[in-house]
Amino acid sequence: MARPTGKGKSDAAPTVSVVIVSYESGPTLERCLAGLDAQTFADFEVLLVDNASTDGAPQAAVAADPAIRFLQPGVNLGFAAGNNLAAREARGRWLVLLNPDAYPHPDWLEALIAGTLRHPEVRCFTSLQMVADEPGLMDGAGDVMTSAGIPFRGGYRRRLPPNLREGEVFSACGAATLIDRALFLSLGGFDERFFCYCEDVDLGYRLRLAGEATLLLPAARVEHVGSASTGVRSDFAVFHGSRNRIWTFLKNTPPLLLWLTTPLHVAVTAGLLLLHARRGDAAPVVRGIRAALKREALDPILASRRALQAGRKAGSWDILRAMAIDPVAFFGRRIVIRRYRSSER
Repeated sequence: MARPTGKGKSDAAPTVSVVIVSYESGPTLERCLAGLDAQTFADFEVLLVDNASTDGAPQAAVAADPAIRFLQPGVNLGFAAGNNLAAREARGRWLVLLNPDAYPHPDWLEALIAGTLRHPEVRCFTSLQMVADEPGLMDGAGDVMTSAGIPFRGGYRRRLPPNLREGEVFSACGAATLIDRALFLSLGGFDERFFCYCEDVDLGYRLRLAGEATLLLPAARVEHVGSASTGVRSDFAVFHGSRNRIWTFLKNTPPLLLWLTTPLHVAVTAGLLLLHARRGDAAPVVRGIRAALKREALDPILASRRALQAGRKAGSWDILRAMAIDPVAFFGRRIVIRRYRSSER
């Protein structure tokens, strides 16, 4: 379907800017872009950020479609800073973040935009992620936060329920998210100190503290591989996940809730460390915890916390209502969706 604006060179700003941050993405990038080419919604542009890949995949993609806006910072900025760079360059009213290993269904963007029309007061939406090449298994139905401050993707590798409803989730997974670009920029985008992993949960937590809702749109679907570039249980992934999970908790949890749930967070973190020890990959967890609590890293996080908490619009009870109360709910990978009523806001 021809795009009247979007990937073309029209002077008119597109409705949507799709951002893909690529690092050693190989064949997944080609399949991702093919999914975008098949979209029924046409008013979008594509910005591709190359984080110093050596596989030639981004260059090949741009050679095949020169209309792609190609950003080459020359270094590996990470997922957080790479998306921030593209967000500043984007022209669309809506910013859509798409992982290069996420393959959108043809009506994906159409379903996301339909959600914005049904809920004009909402400024962040997340897609239903299915496991790529394993029909019927979910990769995530929105991100869930437990009362212990441990995030996870709801429904991860669980069977898709027959009637998964649209509703409010704690936060959006950055693999396939639509967010108001002006809102994203006003919040400072992703926290670039995170580099990658949990940066989307941190952003979603900040949105919630600002009084913003995030809605899951089950009709907007992508097939997701997950950690195709870094490896699901690689030392890199485990280290950054362990470190950034602590930063997310310390930075965002409201004061009363922080005081009440810190013992839970410590206990669950210790339990996760034991699980990793049984698997034989505890070393990157320990390094991640140490890195999170180093004075030179922790002081800036706590400074961010003070500024964030001073301006928040949501209190502890508001945050707790959006969480999974069970502190170890991640073991069941439960889906936590609240019925959304615009009159509540």
